[in-house]
Amino acid sequence: MNPARIRIIAVGKVRKGWVGEGVETYRKRLPGLEIVELRDGGMAREAEAISAELRGGEQLVALCEEGQSYDSLAFAKALEGSGSERLAFVIGGADGLDPALKGRAHWRLSLSPMTFPHELARLLLLEQLYRASSIQQGGPYHRAGA
Repeated sequence: MNPARIRIIAVGKVRKGWVGEGVETYRKRLPGLEIVELRDGGMAREAEAISAELRGGEQLVALCEEGQSYDSLAFAKALEGSGSERLAFVIGGADGLDPALKGRAHWRLSLSPMTFPHELARLLLLEQLYRASSIQQGGPYHRAGA
């Protein structure tokens, strides 16, 4: 996984200080990874803004409750299996992602069967991207059962 080939497109801003600190910690650990924050404003408007933000050649990865769940090792393998493709992980606002946008996704990902606020979803995704990178590099960060 090359963090420079991954972007997170997230609706809403991180407002909680402790979440912001966590986000910054993982941004430093994943140099090159870009996070784009979009304004919230209803599902249709958010979908339009997300679509406008997507770059040519990027594969859309929609974070949604009906997405596929992985354990950390399987997630690392799935990222590796995407090859050198550019990935745009998209986190919707309070109402989730527009169904048409989810329908266009190359991959639907669920972080958990539970629902999380968008800020926490962003932090969880960053942590799992870092963990996947560590797994792929054989680093000490990931431990079975961690």
